[in-house]
Amino acid sequence: MAAAAPATGPGLGSGPGEPPEGLEAEAPERRRKAHGMLKLYYGLSEGEAAGRPAGSDPLDPTDLNGAHFDPEVYLDKLRRECPLAQLMDSETDMVRQIRALDSDMQTLVYENYNKFISATDTIRKMKNDFRKMEDEMDRLATNMAVITSFSARISATLQDRHERITKLAGVHALLRKLQFLFELPSRLTTCVERGAYGQAVRYQGRARAVLQQYQHLPSFRAIQDDCQLITARLAQQLRQRFREGGSGAPEQAECVELLLALGEPAEELCEEFLAHARGRLEEELSSLESELGPSPPAPDVLEFTDRGGSGFVGGLCQVAAAYQELFAARGPAGAEKLAVFTRELGGRYFALVERRLAQEQGGSDNSLLVRALDRFHRRLQAPGALLAAAGLAEAATEIVERVARERLGHHLQGLRAAFLGCLTDVRQALAAPRLAGKEGPSLAELLANVASSILSHIKSSLAAVHLFTAKEVSFSNKPYFRGEFCSQGVREGLIVGFIRSMCQTAQSFCDSPGEKGGATPPALLLLLSRLCLDYETATISYILTLTDEQFLVQDQSPVTPVSSLCADARETARRLLTHYVKVQGLVISQMLRKSVETRDWLSTLEPRNVRAVMKRVVEDTTAIDVQVGLLYEEGVRKAQSSDSSKRTFSVYSSSRQQGRYAPSYTPSAPMDTNLLSNIQKLFSERIDVFSPVEFNKVSVLTGIIKISLKTLLECVRLRTFGRFGLQQVQVDCHFLQLYLWRFVADEELVHLLLDEVVASAALRCPDPVPMEPSVVEVICERG
Repeated sequence: MAAAAPATGPGLGSGPGEPPEGLEAEAPERRRKAHGMLKLYYGLSEGEAAGRPAGSDPLDPTDLNGAHFDPEVYLDKLRRECPLAQLMDSETDMVRQIRALDSDMQTLVYENYNKFISATDTIRKMKNDFRKMEDEMDRLATNMAVITSFSARISATLQDRHERITKLAGVHALLRKLQFLFELPSRLTTCVERGAYGQAVRYQGRARAVLQQYQHLPSFRAIQDDCQLITARLAQQLRQRFREGGSGAPEQAECVELLLALGEPAEELCEEFLAHARGRLEEELSSLESELGPSPPAPDVLEFTDRGGSGFVGGLCQVAAAYQELFAARGPAGAEKLAVFTRELGGRYFALVERRLAQEQGGSDNSLLVRALDRFHRRLQAPGALLAAAGLAEAATEIVERVARERLGHHLQGLRAAFLGCLTDVRQALAAPRLAGKEGPSLAELLANVASSILSHIKSSLAAVHLFTAKEVSFSNKPYFRGEFCSQGVREGLIVGFIRSMCQTAQSFCDSPGEKGGATPPALLLLLSRLCLDYETATISYILTLTDEQFLVQDQSPVTPVSSLCADARETARRLLTHYVKVQGLVISQMLRKSVETRDWLSTLEPRNVRAVMKRVVEDTTAIDVQVGLLYEEGVRKAQSSDSSKRTFSVYSSSRQQGRYAPSYTPSAPMDTNLLSNIQKLFSERIDVFSPVEFNKVSVLTGIIKISLKTLLECVRLRTFGRFGLQQVQVDCHFLQLYLWRFVADEELVHLLLDEVVASAALRCPDPVPMEPSVVEVICERG
């Protein structure tokens, strides 16, 4: 197979760019060497290159791809083992493989021949370049040898002169120093006259050690004396300039620095430096204090803090930095003196700032105040870090926290005032006369207005105090504003405090003196009860959820649970509604009591119609029903009988009534009548007049009617009735029964109470002759 695969296809002649003609005639060893190089280039192993399956014997003579392949042995094996058809198939397959190998070999030669040619040219060029480089390196070595030789000759020639030049240079430097020393007095004088005090002090500092060392020599001693006189005059001028104090803190610090360099006592300079700094800073404080006076209009708080920050705080920073730079060598004593100085003046500045901030407590907008506090706090961070012992940063933070607490208290008062203002508006709307042809706002509209107004004020207050926790504010990352301010300040102090204050204010209307509830309109009690009930069902949860979302509490201190506030609101609503029932019941009771007490029941005429007060009672009860229905649901009633509106009382229409008021009943047998009445009461259901009121219209009206009818019953028991008086009570009670049964939860309640009224009137009547039920019905229908 290896012998049958020479690449001799067309296009492999001796033309340009083609392999030479003797390529096929190369020795097998050279072919194997080229084949091995190709295998190495393509990264093929010996077995992969030969196409031999893994695990085959490399010495097998029948291995077509092996190195020890023997054609005769392979043919003999095929003839022995394979039939004719398989032999023909093997021949066809072998021819196909030979052609494929020829094509692959031809392609391989075409693809790699240009690469071989390019590699040959590259190697040839590299050989030429390396020859040129070797020549240049040889020339460079020769030149370096010549340079080394010349350098050695020059060094040998100039050795003596170099030593002389070094000595002369040293003498020259010494002469320049001596010249400087001899010219020093005149230089100092010139600098003093020109005001170049810093240059004069530097000259003096350079020459001081030398003059001190050689002061035993007369010439140097004279120079030193002259310099001391000039230096004394210089120090005097610097002190004069320092004491005048017309310049700023940097110039003052420069004077002190020069005086210290001249050897002036540091303790004395320290005292004078702080004294002059105190004077300048007190002028700044006086200027700020004058702006707080009553005569000139005070600048806004932001402008005030800007002036204080740029004037006083900036000056204090300069003083502190200069003091530490100048007197740092004085140790803890000097630092303590500066801390006391800073603490004293800083306290006065803080007092002025608090006075100005107190003037901003009246407004409701916190934006300008928070910006002013932010700048105030920022400006004090630098001196606070520079003078940690003075505690300026901590004091500034305490002021900001105190102002935040005051603002929370102010917003709480604002919410309380807004709530009271809403109640005042409701009072005015309820008391305002109805315009001609126009109805005033209903209770439902008033309730919606009050609820929306209060909620709007709460949201505005939350937005206002939320500015204290904004990320861009420098003090918002303080522990107080990340914890206690959010939980105890905003949630507990502002929101929970307002809700409890609102409940207390609402409950205070239940403590009004007088039978008619004082000056509190009953409609206001009803409205407040519904408002508290709405807060219990939804509003409190919404407000606290909104607060917790806006103020992410990182404080673990206990807070008031929502259930506790809801319970307080529900109890307040219950008390208000109960008080409303009592007030409205007392109003109707007053009418009934006066109508009973002011009438002569013994000499009254035979009834022809229903008394006007009973009509008024029905009208007022109907108005209360409409009023309560605007805010509360209907409620649950017991099943009503079909003849409720036509029923007459059993006390005068049943067999019991006939037995009680039969002709045989005479005043001579009072014990039997009383006994009958007492026996009836034993079997009748006890009526609780002041039972708890539920949050629905039926329960409210039931409570009012029970109070009214119970008052009527007690008033009847205190009067004495004639025959026609009893009949008038009979007519009035039947009229009330015709209309009041529809307002209560159980119509039997009205029947029982009215039965007792008529029965009590009969007991108080010497001649109890009742009116016929048909006549009673006719009178009531006509009335």
